[in-house]
Amino acid sequence: MTTPLWMLLGFTVWTLFLLLITVGVYRWARILTGRVEIKEFRADKVEGEDWYKRAMRAHANCIENLPVFGALVFILHATGTGGELIDNLCITIMAARVIQSMIHVSVPQTNRAVSFRFTFYFIQIVCFLWLSIIIMTTA
Repeated sequence: MTTPLWMLLGFTVWTLFLLLITVGVYRWARILTGRVEIKEFRADKVEGEDWYKRAMRAHANCIENLPVFGALVFILHATGTGGELIDNLCITIMAARVIQSMIHVSVPQTNRAVSFRFTFYFIQIVCFLWLSIIIMTTA
């Protein structure tokens, strides 16, 4: 398996892991201890502690960006486009995603924290665009 495919798998596993260790633990701890009923978690209104709301948003952001990364990796794989630069860009995307999510979930959201979080998101966007340019110019 190529590095881009491994990083896509990592991104997918991270998305699921983030859901399970944040949203899942929060919800099931409240349900199983009888503090809330399962029906109280409405999709149209996010309630709960601040970190939980951030965890919901961090997971949603993973979901929003996973198809973009998936499409790029699919095209790279389908066209046989690869190399050290592509591997490094994919590794950078994965690392930046994990750091961005961790800042989102575990740090109170001050201007500084949001700036750091955005920096790691922006790194991913730059890498997505760079991969797109590579694909358009070589495939």
